Parts: sequence; C-alpha cells; structure tokens
Amino acid sequence: MARWQESLELLDSEHVHMLEGGALSGLFLRYPLGVANPILVGGFYGILIGIALIPLSAYFGNIGNWPQQILSLIVLTSLLGGASLLYSMALKRPPVRLEDRRRYLFPFPFLGLLVLGIKEFYDLGGAIAWIGMALLVLPGPIYIHVSYAPRWRILSRLERGMAPFEGMSRTIHGAGEWGGLTDSELDEVVGDA
Repeated sequence: MARWQESLELLDSEHVHMLEGGALSGLFLRYPLGVANPILVGGFYGILIGIALIPLSAYFGNIGNWPQQILSLIVLTSLLGGASLLYSMALKRPPVRLEDRRRYLFPFPFLGLLVLGIKEFYDLGGAIAWIGMALLVLPGPIYIHVSYAPRWRILSRLERGMAPFEGMSRTIHGAGEWGGLTDSELDEVVGDA
C-alpha cells in the first residue's frame, strides 16, 4: 500500500470519496504517483487517440503520415496534462468528480472520428480537420484538467507527508456543484435566458 493510501484512510469519507476518484482515476492510481503523473496520463491519452486513427489513416491511404501524427498528439496531450498540473498547483482547486458528467464528454471522440472520416471521404479541408481533431482530442485533457490533475496534486502532497489541503479556500466541491454553480443557481440562469 502506498503512503498516500495510508494517509487517505485518516480523512473523512467525503474527502476519501473525492480523492479516490472514479473508475478511470482508479485505473491510473493503481500505479505509483510518479508513473501516474498527469503529464504521462496525457501522453497515454495521445497514444490511445493515435491507435484510434490507425484504421482511418489506413483506409484513406495516409498511413505514412500516421507516425508523425501520433507523435504530435502525444506531445500535445502531454503538454496539456502538464499545463493542467501547473494550473492546479497555482489555483489549488479541488478535483471534480465526473461520475454523471462523463456522458457529456463520452461522445466527443466518436464525433471527432466521424468528422475526420467525412473530411477525408469528401476531401474537405480547412476548419473541418481542426474541428474533427478538437472533438477527438479535447475530452481527455478536459478530464485531466478538471478532475485528475487536482486529485494527483493532493495525493502527491499526501505521499510527501505534507498537508494536502494547505492554501485551498475550498477543499471539496459540494454535491451538485459544477464550476461554482449549484443546481438551483443553474436553474435560475437557464430560466432567465
């Protein structure tokens, strides 16, 4: 058992629930924190995107460009993971559990592949390729930025024996909060529109 897991047992149940994360975070957090760094998790997401692009590249005869494309994706997603970690360290915000919100992010990579396939099939250029790649790439970095990097930062502090919530104005998002808005405030905003 890692040191952060032992320290986690000393926290209250709400903080434990928040820091354990969901299934995806749990998958990464099975490994030592040095291996589960947000930069490396971002790079892993880039590899997954690259693997998903193999059939598309092969079908449309662009397999020669695939190695360069996957390296670019790995570097991009790793940099975004690193930027999320720095942002998390600077703002010291708590992680957001994405349990019910994953359904909003889940279809985006598939839509991105669809847009890229349509772009290749009809030989479209310009902004269509950028839109397809953005839809394909962004869900992973959004997950890392909103949920994983803040969680990793707190767990890393626990592992080093530091106060995990030092300097944080709020240590946990309340139930029903997303970006500072409660459900009732969100209903008011939607009702006013």
